[in-house]
Amino acid sequence: MALMEILVAGAPLLRQQAKKVTRFDKKLGKLLTNMAETMYKAEGCGLAAPQVGISKRAIVIDAFDDQGIREFINPEFISKEGKCVNPEGCLSVPDYEGEVERATKVTIKYQDRKGEVHMLEAEGLLAMAIQHEYDHLEGILFIDKALTLVPKPKDEEGQA
Repeated sequence: MALMEILVAGAPLLRQQAKKVTRFDKKLGKLLTNMAETMYKAEGCGLAAPQVGISKRAIVIDAFDDQGIREFINPEFISKEGKCVNPEGCLSVPDYEGEVERATKVTIKYQDRKGEVHMLEAEGLLAMAIQHEYDHLEGILFIDKALTLVPKPKDEEGQA
């Protein structure tokens, strides 16, 4: 396993639509494993491949719901229901946080690392994280949708 560099706002790849995954091989598995390790090290709950410089429609999420890491390849929304506004941050926009309106419940179709197709209904943090990370696959950052945007409070060492 290896840590990957997380791109920050301003990196051109973060504004591009990611390419569909067509090969489900060991290289994809290694990418997903490295993305998860990178996400945990950065203390995030989700990470999309474009955030680590890879133009692939791949996402890893841990919604801290005892399900552990989830992997979503080539996700597609089947439905979105309800609306809620919640605070969000982003590993690629480390100095800001804001409130974003998202659907309260989503249904997605996606593939796993072996290429098998699955459907998932999600609510709460998982639904929010799926929408946030999916936006990365479309070249959208949370700051594009934020209703409010404020600098993150700094800790004693001046880190956001």
